[in-house]
Amino acid sequence: MGLHRLTSITIGVPNVEETIAYYTEFGLTPRGDGSFDTVDGGQQLRIAHAPQRRLLEIGVGVDDQDDVDRIARQLEGLGLGSERSEGRLVTEEPVAAFRAIVTASPRIEQPEVPAPLYNGPGRNDRKNVRADGVLREGQVKPRKLGHVVIGSTDREATQKFFAEGLGFRISDEVAGLAAFMRCSTDHHNVLVQQAPLNFLHHTSWQVEDVDEIGRAATAMLENDPNRHVWGLGRHHVGSNFFWYLKDPAGNFSEYYSDIDCIVDDALWKPSVWEGAHGLFNWGPPPPPSFLAPEDLAALMAGAHAAQ
Repeated sequence: MGLHRLTSITIGVPNVEETIAYYTEFGLTPRGDGSFDTVDGGQQLRIAHAPQRRLLEIGVGVDDQDDVDRIARQLEGLGLGSERSEGRLVTEEPVAAFRAIVTASPRIEQPEVPAPLYNGPGRNDRKNVRADGVLREGQVKPRKLGHVVIGSTDREATQKFFAEGLGFRISDEVAGLAAFMRCSTDHHNVLVQQAPLNFLHHTSWQVEDVDEIGRAATAMLENDPNRHVWGLGRHHVGSNFFWYLKDPAGNFSEYYSDIDCIVDDALWKPSVWEGAHGLFNWGPPPPPSFLAPEDLAALMAGAHAAQ
């Protein structure tokens, strides 16, 4: 498919400066204007002011103008408009009203990082040296934006927007609740879940391996233990290791590594999972605040007041 990556996202928050400080500590590189770079993806996050926390924009990279034109036709088939210019398309998701910006952009080039050596039963690949993971120093720097999880009051409509409008592929589903969709070879770049409110559930950021997840999360929690949400664990759907933290606006942010990679659509069979089994394979069970963030009631009250 011509889609190949998430380019960037814009998150709206009421407390901009606090949130900028958080993502700087999280390991993203600030540009000084409210936006941040990852190591391999360039500018991939922008923090902007909004009365309540929400997703304002999501960017999708495609190969060329033909892809932009095809997506415009697909959106038109759904009764959705778009604005086009050379190599760029802007449209609005019909339920949560965030903007989707499609641009012809270069694919991410990630230099190969050698896998760490692990010893195991009958296998001593690492001899006479300490494990690399215990010798690392310095701040962990996320390599790229991996995925975004969106709560929608009409999951089917938002899912149709991504799948039939923009051209995302469905990798897996949780029956009646969520769809994992991809615009790259990663198992998912967007997850849409049914929710009582349109909101941003979390963003997810790739690091090299599980040691980097542990180092990064530990450093964040040393400064503020209340940031902890859920982890360390391994998801079942997608297979990735994870650790979730909470930013000052209430959005969850995930460090992840080792997600499933789908390079041939014909060789991947999407599954439909039931209940919490698809959520995690091992690790502590998800806290209630992960499934229903503690500020949802306040967000719903604010949304009603604004209407």
